[in-house]
Parts: sequence; C-alpha cells; structure tokens
Amino acid sequence: TREGKGGERKEEEEVKAPPEFQAPPTVIMFPRQQEISSKGLRRQKRDWVIPPVNVPENSRGPFPQMLVSIRSDQDRNISIRYSITGVGADQPPNEVFSIDPVAGKMFVTKPLDRERRSSYHLRAHAVNMNGERVESPIDLYIYVIDMNDNRPEFKNQVYNGSVDEGSKPGTFVMHLAAFDHDDNTTANGMVRYRILSQTPHSPIPNMFTINSETGDIVTVAAGLDREVMSQYSIIVQATDMEGNLNFGLSNTATAIISVTDINDNPPELTSRTFSGEVPENRINVAVANLTVIDRDQPRSPNWNAVYRIISGDPIGHFTIITDPHTNDGMVTVVKPVDFEQNRAFMLTVVVNNQAPLASGIQSSLQSTSGVTISVVDINEPPFFPTNPKSIRFEEGVPAGTSLTTFSASDPDRFMQQSIRYSKLADPAEWLSINTTNGQIVTTATLDRESIYVKNNIYEATFLAVDNGSPMASGTGTLQIYLIDVNDNAPSLLPRESQICERINRNAGINITAADSDTDPNVGPFVFELPTFPASIRRNWTVSRLNGDYARLSLRIQYLKPGVYEVPVIVSDSGNPPLSNRSIIKVKVCPCDENGDCTLVGAVAAAGLGTGAIILKGMVLVFVVWMKRREKERQTKQLLIDPEDDVRDNILKYDEEGGGEEDQDYDLSQLQQPDSLEHIISKPLGVRRVDERPIIPESQYPIRPAVPHPGDIGDFINEGLRAADNDPTAPPYDSLLVFDYEGSGSTAGSVSSLNSSSTGDQDYDYLNDWGPRFKKLADMYGGGEDD
Repeated sequence: TREGKGGERKEEEEVKAPPEFQAPPTVIMFPRQQEISSKGLRRQKRDWVIPPVNVPENSRGPFPQMLVSIRSDQDRNISIRYSITGVGADQPPNEVFSIDPVAGKMFVTKPLDRERRSSYHLRAHAVNMNGERVESPIDLYIYVIDMNDNRPEFKNQVYNGSVDEGSKPGTFVMHLAAFDHDDNTTANGMVRYRILSQTPHSPIPNMFTINSETGDIVTVAAGLDREVMSQYSIIVQATDMEGNLNFGLSNTATAIISVTDINDNPPELTSRTFSGEVPENRINVAVANLTVIDRDQPRSPNWNAVYRIISGDPIGHFTIITDPHTNDGMVTVVKPVDFEQNRAFMLTVVVNNQAPLASGIQSSLQSTSGVTISVVDINEPPFFPTNPKSIRFEEGVPAGTSLTTFSASDPDRFMQQSIRYSKLADPAEWLSINTTNGQIVTTATLDRESIYVKNNIYEATFLAVDNGSPMASGTGTLQIYLIDVNDNAPSLLPRESQICERINRNAGINITAADSDTDPNVGPFVFELPTFPASIRRNWTVSRLNGDYARLSLRIQYLKPGVYEVPVIVSDSGNPPLSNRSIIKVKVCPCDENGDCTLVGAVAAAGLGTGAIILKGMVLVFVVWMKRREKERQTKQLLIDPEDDVRDNILKYDEEGGGEEDQDYDLSQLQQPDSLEHIISKPLGVRRVDERPIIPESQYPIRPAVPHPGDIGDFINEGLRAADNDPTAPPYDSLLVFDYEGSGSTAGSVSSLNSSSTGDQDYDYLNDWGPRFKKLADMYGGGEDD
C-alpha cells in the first residue's frame, strides 16, 4: 500500500510545477449537490460562482504552468478522477490545457496568442473509480490577456491624394488608416498618427497636418500653386499605446499629394500683331498662325484655347481653328475673298480658355491681338454678265444676219488683259462669233422646225479666253427664241383609208392635217376638193366637222370597189395661208351589215380576181403552217448535229394517212351538199354566204398524167383563169374543196416507199424549176457528194 501511495505521491510530484513559479493556486470546488432531509425537503448547501481564469499571452513559462486546482467535497470519502473537455483540451487545438486526474490541478502547456484565440471554454468532470459521475460538470472560462506584441499596419505603403491649387487652410486632402491587431480597447491597440516629414518644403515646410486619431490630412496654410509645385510627398507615422513613443510600437506610410489644376492662368498671345496672306477665290486654306502661352495643365479645358474674331470680318470670310496639340490658332478662309473688292483685312482676335477662369482671376491684356491678312490677286476667268442670254428672232432670217453681241467681262480690273471668243457648241452650225468683240452672225437660215430646236429655243455655247498667266476661260450660253413664220404647208392625214361601196348614213372618212408650224400658222384648216378632174367632185364630197377635222364621203349611191386616189386641197390659217394638194388612197369595198369591209371584199378592192383570192388564201395557209413548224423546230433542242439534221430535207406527210391508192376515204363530209332544196326554198334575198350558187359548175383542166417541170406553171395559170370565169367559184367564207389532184399519179403510192436504198433517182430536172426550187435542187440535184 505504501508503495502504491508512494507511487501516487511520486506521480503527483512529477506533474507539480517548480516551487519558485507556484503561487497559491485557486481552488475551484464542484458545487454542493441538493440534499434531501428526513422530512423530504431539498436544500442547497451553498451557491457556487466559478470565476474566469485569466492567462497572459506570450508567457515564457516554464511549461506546463499550473492555472487552477479543481476539487470535489466527496474526495474525502471516495477516490475521484478529474478530467477536462472542450477546445484546447480534447478538441483542436488539442493539449493546450491538461489536468492532473488525481490532484485536479489544471495546467497550460504552451504560450497563448490572443490574436489567434482570445478565450477558451472548457468543462471539468469528476467521476469515481468505476467511471460513474459523482459531480455535475462545471464550466471553466479562460481568457487570454492581451500584450502589446503587434505594430500598427498600413494597408498600403503609398497613398495617393489630391487637392486643388489655391485651396484655403483646413481643406480636406485625404485619409490614412492603420490597423493594430492588439486589443483596441486597451492602449495596446490604440493608434495615433503624426507627420514625420514633407517634401518639398515650398512654400513652407508644414503645408499639411494630420488628425492624430482619424488620420485625415488637411491643409494648414494657403499658397498651393500647381504651376510652382505640382506634388508633395508626406511620411506619416502610426504609433500604438496611444502614441507613446517610449512604449508604443510604430509604422510608417507615404502619402503622395497631387496639386490639381484650376484655370488660374489666362491664355496669352505671344505677339500683339500677326500677319498672313490669302489667294483670292480660295477656301479651306490656313492663311495665318496664332501662338499662345498658357501655364495651366496642358490639353485640359483650363489650357485649351478658343479663338474668336471680334472685328474686321463682318461677312465671315475667316474662322480660327485650334490645333489640339499645340494650342495654336489657324486663321482659315471659309468664304472666298475678292482682290478687286478687298485687298487686305484687319482682324481683331481674342483668345479664351475652354473652361472659365477661376473666381477672382482677371483676363490678361495679352489675350487680344491684331491680324493683318493680305489678299493676293489671281487671274480669274472672264464671265458673261448675262448667262444664259436670251434673244428673239423670226425663223428664216438669212445667212449673214447679225443677231447680237455676246461679250464677256474680265473681273481682273487691275490687270491689262484682252479677251478672245470662240464657238464651243453650235449643234446646227447656224452661227459664228467675232473673235475680238463677240458679235454673233448667222451662217445659215434659222429654222424653227429643225430637230435642234427644243420648245422654240435654239442654244449655242461660246468660250471667252483671256491672255493672263495662266490663261483663264469662261463659257456662256446664247438662247435664241425663234418666232414661227408660216413656212410649212399642211399635209393631209390619213394617207390611206377605206369606205363602203354603197353610201350609208354613217359612211365617211374623218380627215385632218399635220402642220410643222405653230399657232397662229396652223388650224383651223380648210379642206376642199379640186375642180379638176370633174369626176372627183362628182363622186366625192368634203364636209366640215370643226376647225381641224372634215369628213370625206361618197356623193353617189354606189361606187365600184377598187382603190381610188382622191386629191384634197388643205389650207392653214397663216398670213398669208399656205395650201397643199395631198392624195388620200381610198379603198372602196363591199361591207357587211355593220358597215365594215369584209376580208374578201377588201382583197377584191385591192384589184385581185376570185382565183387570185383563192390562191392567196392557199399561200397564207401555207405560210402560217411553215412559221409554226419553224417555231416548233427552234424551241426543240437538237439531239443531232445540225449538219446531219434531215428534218429540213424530208417532209413528214403522215398526218393525213396513206395515199389515195392505199385507202378509201369518205370525202362527202368535205364536199358541197348535193341537195339544194333547203337553199331554193329560202326567201328571195336571204342566202348564206357560205352556200354554193345554183349554177352549173365549170370544168377545170385535167392535169396530165406525166408531169413536166414547165407544165406546173401552165396548169396553175389555167386553173386561175378558170376560177376567175367560174360564176360558181366561192367568193364566200366556206370549206374550200382542194381534193382534186388529177386523174392519176405516176409516182405511185407514197406508202409503197420502203427503206431500201437500191437504185438511183435523177433529180436534175429540179434545176429547171427556177429560183424557188434552188434549195431542193442543191440538196437532190446531180452532185458527186450525194
């Protein structure tokens, strides 16, 4: 047992602090538990307040260092074990604090840092040997006592501030602040500021001061001038311990204070007078350069110069443009000047800044100067005072007539120069001009009806050139208004027309006249028929409709169809009037019930017989068919080479089936009806124009069995004569019968042709058929290349 006790005592001695560092330890007792009396009442033995434990930071030890002793009342009766829990004990940071489990003494094992952790909250526990709790846990609060172990720190080493030049004393400049990690509720963290130095010392060494508690820098004295000193450098010291230089810790920072510009220096022109010169009639050229001095901040509104012309230029010939880099003023011409009007200009110029001057600053006397601008005489081109010049003349004036003098003026009154004239544009070549005095003379007759006259005006352009150096020229336009004279006789319109062969109520041709002249040498027109030949007035008559129109109509009831040339005399209203005998070709033709010429009637009126009409109809049908075939051929893309295309050589006739000897067709549908009873039974005078007359038909010539080239023409002519003399030939719209082809065909059936190429056929006779068959003769005529 003694060994056990000795062991325990030995263990207890090992955890004890050295005697020289031990102070009477604070004993912290677990609070008394509530007791229950025999009468069943609870009572508290005593109240218990556990004071906090204060531990200075940065202790030098030795460690472990005892802080307090924890005890329970029950340790007299039973063996108790003590322990602590919480941050710094069994939670990170671990093992900052420890406790003797038997003696209950609590130690700190290392130096503490208040800036890392300023307090700890632990709990103390008491259990028996079986681990059973014998006391309720108690809270232990450990506070780390601050020591002055941190200097004040500035966030930046250099701070920038600014203040306007000319600022009054007490003007705020900038703010500086330092931070001390020590406890700012104690002197350890209380920082005070002061200015150690100012550079430069101009105008005095102490231009600024700093509030020791807030760090605000303000001006102390007046006299800040950017043009003298534009920047100051101040070293500021921050000290803790409320600024106690003996015990406090210090740090420094630099404050750069810029003196900002105000417009306290007006611009000053470098000279009282400036000069320049300008060529006349020139614009957008700089003629003089004005220089200025301004000591304010360059390229700022306080420095930028604004020039104004206050006198000497009432019309505004000049303006002054400021060069943004040099601040010079460039006098520039914006309206051309004339040497003959102004040989020189005396300008008064004033200069100011873009920004207004600061309060209390007066303008300098050097802000106004005089500028002399000399005008240089330049050879100017001659000009025509009246351009274009208009004159009036009657048309038809003969060649050699003097029209006017078209002369130019020389604006250079102070130069002895001569002007020569020449023609620049004369579309009809009617005019000439005297080279020295500008007299205009005609070289041909002026004609108002010429294509070169527009709206009665003829224009010509002339050139005037002086003998200056260099030579200059100007142009002028002469407009000649030509007054109309009655020099053109009227002509009849229209030249061709048609009229019905029988007179009716509305029959007639409206005629008028065309006259190249103008009022009053045109209408109203007079239309009349000549007296010779007498047949004109016997067959025709002219009646007036109005001043410009008349009607030509038949005088007799019937006039044989045909083309008649009717002369008409037309007279205008000129003084004296002009007359013209004109011919109108009138086609007299049969008309329908509406009074319109029929197609057959119009052709008959043109002088063609009935047979010719039939032949012409056949030709028209053939031409239309050929054009249609040509159009189809052109719209289809060729699939073979054009040289090998045989479509122009071989004609396709299979649209009508086989030949006459191969098939029998019922042609009765295409022939005239055999029975004429339905026609005979009609009332007299009522007949369809497409019905055949009741007259025995004529016999047409029979085509020879063996054709001959010369026989084709004879056959057609004979058929034409027979048709002309055939009273039953149809001069009406009908289905014409073209099925007669003669009594036989020596060529045989077309269907009998096959693809065999045996045997040769002689086509040389095609050369004798004339130019219309030349193409066929070239393709099939006897050639070596077939």
